[in-house]
Amino acid sequence: MAHNNSRLIKGYTYIPYEQEMISSEEMIAKSDDFYQWLNQRRSVREFSERPIPKQVIENLIMTASTAPSGAHKQPWSFCVVSNPELKTKIRHAAEKEEKENYEYRMSDRWKKDLAPLGTNMHKPFLEIAPLLIVVFKKAYEYDEKGEKHKNYYVNESVGIASGFLISAIHNAGLVTLTHTPSPMNFLADILKRPSNERAFLLLPVGYPKQPVLVPDIKRKECKEVCEYYD
Repeated sequence: MAHNNSRLIKGYTYIPYEQEMISSEEMIAKSDDFYQWLNQRRSVREFSERPIPKQVIENLIMTASTAPSGAHKQPWSFCVVSNPELKTKIRHAAEKEEKENYEYRMSDRWKKDLAPLGTNMHKPFLEIAPLLIVVFKKAYEYDEKGEKHKNYYVNESVGIASGFLISAIHNAGLVTLTHTPSPMNFLADILKRPSNERAFLLLPVGYPKQPVLVPDIKRKECKEVCEYYD
């Protein structure tokens, strides 16, 4: 969109930032509404096979891409997998790694902490969910001459974008689960991603199966996660 009052500063174009100013009362109400709404989000492991409209998926991805990033490099790729054969390959590879994790790599304390969440080495949701979104991070880019250029604050940038994506999924009336089978190199192999991409996060996305149960978790109070320095 063109801006008639854009300005050129040191060779770069700047445009006015526009945002509606609201009262303190409205601000309190809006921030509380958003918190209460987002606090209803849960990680769900049981999905319906009901398909998701493609336009919804594109809106989710574009919302994630509004996240801030180091030097605005946007060092991410979002791979949307709905192909049943690929989902099966991903499930088998993920379960192979998860079997190693649960049997050899994870400490007893770790497994004890996971027990109330009902998670285990079996990941049927990777095939049942109508789609998987695999988030890849780009440690570097190639220019038109094929020369390598590093990106900045890659993990931080992709982590923020992933948070935006999870919030957008909740906003669309869908559910997801953050899945990080470690190591995740198999995802780049299965999806034939370029050499500059590394798997960061795997999100099965869909409608929740009905009925579905989730753990009755409690989140930390504000005083446990926040310190004020007045």
